Amino acid sequence: MNKPGTKERFYYDQEFLSSPEARSIRILSEYLGPRQRFGSNRVEDTIVFFGSARIKSREEAEQALANAPRDLSPEQKKRLEHDVEMSHYYEASRELAHRLTVWSKKLKNSKHRYIITSGGGPGIMEAANRGSSEAKGLAIGLNITLPYEQAGNQWITPDLNLQFHYFFMRKFWMAYLAKALVAFPGGFGTLDELMEILTLLQTGKIKKRIPIVLFGSEYWNQVINWDYLVKIGTIDKEDMDLFKICDDVREAFNYITKEITKAKFKGPNF
Repeated sequence: MNKPGTKERFYYDQEFLSSPEARSIRILSEYLGPRQRFGSNRVEDTIVFFGSARIKSREEAEQALANAPRDLSPEQKKRLEHDVEMSHYYEASRELAHRLTVWSKKLKNSKHRYIITSGGGPGIMEAANRGSSEAKGLAIGLNITLPYEQAGNQWITPDLNLQFHYFFMRKFWMAYLAKALVAFPGGFGTLDELMEILTLLQTGKIKKRIPIVLFGSEYWNQVINWDYLVKIGTIDKEDMDLFKICDDVREAFNYITKEITKAKFKGPNF
């Protein structure tokens, strides 16, 4: 039961809070709400994983292929076989997040805890949260409200399962605390998130050097012709130093940990 007078207060009025006039309040809530959660969990440094929500785990992909009906069309069978092939990215994301969490937990004489963070969904995002959780670390999920509701994968730490309405506020929290980023093959969302981070680094809006790994050379070199961008002068040759393309979990781990240690981060990136 509402207390006397509460119905007249605008901050109890759902119709008002959902209106265009209250948009600034909603945006501010998506800044202050996550900030409160991160503060209570002592989260100051994150390692963010991007990648497709459609990539399945090896177990799931192999099971789907094994259980497929015999009258499957050649196209359908090829799709299932492709899922098995692509599942190595899921397993690589899971392993890399696990290794980084173990490494972070073993750091001595450091106030930094590098918490694995993802967009909260399935696929590569789930794999990253899963690897961190299996290493008994915190796992952050920055979910976004979509037409097909995304509620967060099962591996996210409950108090750090955050839901956003605004893409730009979600991307703000992906970037603000990030001390490293790993981008796996993905679609429009992955490309959008990566390009925004690269733009912020290139223009100096993010003032600290953040190591970026693009995992999967076959994918990244086919999707984006980096050499052509340099050739025609739309990016500088030095911009290629903003990221590292690799295919090996150990190489990615060594690069990220070396660059983070060398950077000696003191606070947020902006």
